[in-house]
Amino acid sequence: MKSIMLVLSLIIFSNSLPKKGYDIGEVVSDFKLKNVDGKMISLSDYPNAKGFIIIFDCNTCPVSKAYNARIIELNKKFAPQNFPVILINPNSAEIVEEESYAEMQKQAKEHSYDFPYLYDESQEVVKRFNPTNTPHVFVLNKKNAVLKVAYIGAIDNNSRDGARASNHYVEEAVNDLLNDREVATPKTKAIGCSVKIKNS
Repeated sequence: MKSIMLVLSLIIFSNSLPKKGYDIGEVVSDFKLKNVDGKMISLSDYPNAKGFIIIFDCNTCPVSKAYNARIIELNKKFAPQNFPVILINPNSAEIVEEESYAEMQKQAKEHSYDFPYLYDESQEVVKRFNPTNTPHVFVLNKKNAVLKVAYIGAIDNNSRDGARASNHYVEEAVNDLLNDREVATPKTKAIGCSVKIKNS
């Protein structure tokens, strides 16, 4: 009897634990965050989007810096196909001062970002997705006005040199979706600096 009660209590406890972010195939709810131009941005602001390339990225991580040009190229390639890049800074400026909104504005201007770079001061959206590294990508596919996670992970398989990457995971995932195919590789390991979450 005690063993049965123990099992039941463990099940109840595990069900009460906070969820560890979106997973493949799960529905993503919309959000509204402040862009570096001061405007509030939601996914619903893109009615013609077929999906989104959501990238959790930051100002300071060396790995993020190595991917800057590749992120810009992803948007240039896929935004015209209604699969835009949305960048979100997951880090708390209370932990790393250089991740502040003002520094994000400088970053976007310096690199001429032509896509949103969003500030999540409360980190509520960050916790909903639960990225572990910067950069960390969530490719969302839209069908019948519903957004579902189709890919989670790295941009490609060479964090140091894009020219030497042999697997371009995000490109391949988006191309699969644009051609109405299942994503061949739905999950990879994100490589980069750890996300800095402030104490709640």
